[in-house]
Amino acid sequence: MDKILVFYGSYRSDRVGIRLAQFIVDGLRARGAAPELVDAQAVGLPMLDRMYKEYPAGQAPQAMEDLARRIRGADAFVFVCGEYNWGPQPGLKNLTDHFLEEWFWRPAAIASYSAGRFSGVRSGSTWHAILSEMGMVVISSALAVGPIAQTLDADAQPQGGPGESLRKAFTRFADDLAWWTEAARAQRGRVAPPY
Repeated sequence: MDKILVFYGSYRSDRVGIRLAQFIVDGLRARGAAPELVDAQAVGLPMLDRMYKEYPAGQAPQAMEDLARRIRGADAFVFVCGEYNWGPQPGLKNLTDHFLEEWFWRPAAIASYSAGRFSGVRSGSTWHAILSEMGMVVISSALAVGPIAQTLDADAQPQGGPGESLRKAFTRFADDLAWWTEAARAQRGRVAPPY
């Protein structure tokens, strides 16, 4: 069973992108995976001062220690990223930057969103480069959802034409992630990562 962490990073009081995160968690679970939502706001890490690896063993804040364990135990990651002024959400970027080696040698997928018709694709493109630099293999399939409020209702259920398009795109997205997750797990079982 694929253990997949789904990261979400908005701190807004009226955040709508959480619908996309929940849709992905529900969709992956329905396919037999074991997804887990990681909400940056709920984790509550401070602005980056020290990375996890910079703390002496056993002295990192408990929330950071717990998240490091969850990241190390995951098979794959999904990053649900909104777009703020053409860029990534600061909450998600801050959470991600606390770690480095913990991410290595696993696949990552990107699901972007926005309130407008560009669907957060500029943020998604930026995330692709960031995740690659952090040692993840970013799959080629991506989800881009916008306008988010017209695509998913308050219960994270697809609605109307945009919702149907998302439902169809999710199948390829999840298939692609599952393939890379299995490939990476098998390779790590055969050959130790080079560093």
